[in-house]
Amino acid sequence: MKRSPVLPWLWFMLGALYFVVPLAATVQFSLQARKGELSFAAYERVLQDGAFAASFLFSLQTALMTIVLGALLVVPTAYWVRLRLPRLRPVVEFITLLPFVVPAVVLVFGLARTYVRTPLTDSRSGLWVLLVGSYVVLSLPYIYRAVDAGLRAVNMTVLTEAAQSLGAGWFTIIVRVLFPNVAPALVSGAFITFAIVMGEFTIAALLAQPAFGPYMNLLASSKVYEPSALAVVSFALTWASIALLQLVGGRQGALRR
Repeated sequence: MKRSPVLPWLWFMLGALYFVVPLAATVQFSLQARKGELSFAAYERVLQDGAFAASFLFSLQTALMTIVLGALLVVPTAYWVRLRLPRLRPVVEFITLLPFVVPAVVLVFGLARTYVRTPLTDSRSGLWVLLVGSYVVLSLPYIYRAVDAGLRAVNMTVLTEAAQSLGAGWFTIIVRVLFPNVAPALVSGAFITFAIVMGEFTIAALLAQPAFGPYMNLLASSKVYEPSALAVVSFALTWASIALLQLVGGRQGALRR
């Protein structure tokens, strides 16, 4: 019996409406800042607010540092586990799953209690380091699985032996062989991490950091139309990151072919 193509399209349309209708309602509400007409007044107020640019740049800097540190931690670890310590792979996978189990509130309170009365909690720069470290932990499930999938797609054992036969050391292998081959997979994990850091609220608020997430929450508690405009801007930034991910991934795939 042939299956009717109507039912799959019906479910697709229902799923699309589930996402599109709230977004359209948010956009419409954000354009009603001036009574009786549609305008971008709410967007102008948000973009002209100095706290918007400051919080966005702060979270952007934090996200980039989280991605760099996460890559430097995960890529060599996943490579070494796959190459030399395959028996430890279940242990490493379990450790990277812990951020899904431990709530962000528990994580930040644990870090604060552990490093109380240290430079990490007694200065603004120290709290930022603690914030980046927390985000690195939160990003482990995404970066590790993306890198592990990239390593499965490439025979790193053969590439490592070939590089060693040409006289390359471990540093050269990691920099010139490992990272270029896992770059497409690493980009996937990096942009997921970027989206998480840009919208995270709990850790940044409890550490009293001027991040984008707490700014969105503060604006929502004091304004009417501006939070909707900010939500649309945040949504656009997230989709821009996904588009950039697709662009970079497509170019990397074309270069490898």
